Amino acid sequence: MIKFTCGDIMRKSEKLNIIYEDKDILVVNKPSKLLTIATDNEKERTLFHKAITYVKKKNQKIFIVHRLDKDTSGIVLFAKNEKLKKLFQDNWDNLVKLREYVAVVEGTPKKNSGVVRSWLKETKTLYVYSSDKMGDGKEAITHYRKVMGNNKYTMLDITIDTGRKNQIRVHMKDLGTPIVGDKKYDSKTNPIGRMTLHANKLVVVHPITNKEMTFETDVPNSFIKLCE
Repeated sequence: MIKFTCGDIMRKSEKLNIIYEDKDILVVNKPSKLLTIATDNEKERTLFHKAITYVKKKNQKIFIVHRLDKDTSGIVLFAKNEKLKKLFQDNWDNLVKLREYVAVVEGTPKKNSGVVRSWLKETKTLYVYSSDKMGDGKEAITHYRKVMGNNKYTMLDITIDTGRKNQIRVHMKDLGTPIVGDKKYDSKTNPIGRMTLHANKLVVVHPITNKEMTFETDVPNSFIKLCE
């Protein structure tokens, strides 16, 4: 297994925080409050646009493999050719061995660790919510474990078996402990001016080399300070 962290290879270019790069893939650390891809209202201020600008200087192309919500920070992987993008997306469950997040939530879950399983549905206003009825929506499975906390906030390690839209945010709301700064899903506080959800670890099998690769970033210091 090959392991890469921000400290190993990180360099900043075109305002990209690059964790790893080879001729096939580009792995970056996305900041909070930046879209992964364009919307009708925002075309250029996106992670994808920054990545395109960066690889264009090398006469390379870039393709979206997966995305993070605008307010979520952390690891995003891009493919440098369309064939590889398709390989990743068609074999996602086999090639992606682990997706780990860290979140700071309001309050404390009743259990120090557990699993949330529900079926997610979306309204016309793009609000995602859980159904307990099997098959009523897209199945979503989230594992969580308490790391540290105080009487106000708790830091959780979170891994997901499924990558549904807003999955972690909805499941933390379902636990009665919404993610700090996530007003959309019932957070009442926003002490650091951002949603406290960060994708800190990604383990994948490289489709070309067949080597397992681990990419990691540090937990934001602001998250730790909230929970001390």
